[in-house]
Amino acid sequence: MFWESVKIALDALISNKLRSILTMLGIIIGVGAVIAMVSIGMGVREKVSSSIASLGSNLIIVTPGAASSSGVRQAAGSNTTLSLKDAQAIAKEVAGVGAVAPSVSKQYQLVAGNMNWNSGVQGTTPEYLDVRNLSMQAGSFITNEDVDSRKRVAVIGATVASNLFDNTNPIGQSVRINNAPFTVIGVLASKGQSAGGQDQDDTVIIPITTAQERMMGITYVQAISVQAANADVVDQVQDGITSLLRARHGIAGDKTDDFTVRNLASVMATAQETTGTITMLLGSIAAISLLVGGIGIMNIMLVSVTERTREIGIRKALGARFSNILMQFLIEAVVIGVIGGAIGIALGIGTSFAISSFAGWQTVITPTPIIVSFAFSVGIGLFFGLYPARKAALLNPIDALRYE
Repeated sequence: MFWESVKIALDALISNKLRSILTMLGIIIGVGAVIAMVSIGMGVREKVSSSIASLGSNLIIVTPGAASSSGVRQAAGSNTTLSLKDAQAIAKEVAGVGAVAPSVSKQYQLVAGNMNWNSGVQGTTPEYLDVRNLSMQAGSFITNEDVDSRKRVAVIGATVASNLFDNTNPIGQSVRINNAPFTVIGVLASKGQSAGGQDQDDTVIIPITTAQERMMGITYVQAISVQAANADVVDQVQDGITSLLRARHGIAGDKTDDFTVRNLASVMATAQETTGTITMLLGSIAAISLLVGGIGIMNIMLVSVTERTREIGIRKALGARFSNILMQFLIEAVVIGVIGGAIGIALGIGTSFAISSFAGWQTVITPTPIIVSFAFSVGIGLFFGLYPARKAALLNPIDALRYE
């Protein structure tokens, strides 16, 4: 009886092709929209996570706190309380630390031949390469010897290389940074844009001592990047850094820290939570189309019951029971949901690929939204088909046979 009912349902759909397609349209659009929207949301989440991860693995950032003048606190990071000795102490005394890289930065005008470009210049140490998860495209990175001797050498990003040297090899060539000559010793591999849209390849890296003494005339550092040995000790390292710096800076009791320690793992967790909420919101909005499709199924099924009243009366007169009629119409509603859901899945996957190809957005297709939206389409067919099916099953066979 089950397969006979399925055959009758398919015959009914085929005999009314246009009506069947219009009935399925809401389900098709709903399922397709859910898959496409969730894939976009997952793509955003993946991009944000990869951008944060590209800053470095198990990374902890130490920055100065806010300076205070006459009781008025300035912007975060405006203090000058961190030093190279603080960075060296963190590397030596805090357990679980893998590498430490202090840094200073400032925007400068760069000139090479008849080309010029304005870029951020980072003064740092050799450990910065590993701490910030960087790699070399050509040449070499700065060394401890470069730092100790305050050499005028520079490692440039891909964006700087293309704007200053075009298609020529920049290794060994001279670039003037704020009118001071530097020799290019390396080019960083491209990292693309960050989650905030910042070009990570638009950078110049020089020895930190050169930046402090020859360029900026300062003795403090603006940030200390710390890489924990592994993900399990990140919180322990963060607490150790806080305790060490409070002791070194003479901060006791309830006094406010003159520095800030940020754990990028918590930043990533917050970002993932936010993008996850956005993904759920996009999927929920798209799922409204499924409900509209369910209402369409119920309307068409009610029309179908009216049209087939005589058929129902004959079946009942020949011995069909309540459950037989109920199952027949429920199966028809479910078949509409199944076929509409299958077409919607194809539409959603195709739309995701189209968005990725033509709009350039990153999309991530996962099995979960496909399975959930398909199950939802079948469930909607069953739920919204229940009332018309029950109405058909309760039909009086005598009244049905009198129907003209």
